[in-house]
This record gives sequence, C-alpha cells and structure tokens, in this order.
Amino acid sequence: MSEPSGTPAPAPADDFPHGAGNPARGALRAAGYTRLAQLTEVTAAEVLALHGVGPKAIGVLRGALAAEGLAFAGE
Repeated sequence: MSEPSGTPAPAPADDFPHGAGNPARGALRAAGYTRLAQLTEVTAAEVLALHGVGPKAIGVLRGALAAEGLAFAGE
C-alpha cells in the first residue's frame, strides 16, 4: 500500500459548471469572476455580452445558480 504524496490537489480556478464550456468559463475568469455566487451581482445580459459566453452557457449557469437557490441579478 503506497503512502499519499502529501501534495494537496491544486484549487480549481473557478466553481462554474463544466457544461458552460471552456470559452465561457475563461471569459468569466478574465472578467474577474471565479465563483458562481458572484454572478448574482450581474444580469444575465451583462454576462452574455462577454466574448465567449453564449445562450447555452447562460442556460447552464442559470441552472447551476438555481440549484444553489441563487439567480442572476434582477431575476
């Protein structure tokens, strides 16, 4: 039986669902968002305006927010 390496796994760059797609997740990180809860401070239209974020990503993010009892600003 081998011993664990003792090296902690790196923290994820964000907690956005992978279903949102890498371009959308990258666009959100580039805009300064790293946590799903931060999206409650902006509207879906503001997120949709980011290059790399499309309607599919908005739907996935909206679903992930709803699963946590959250929503985009104004919803």
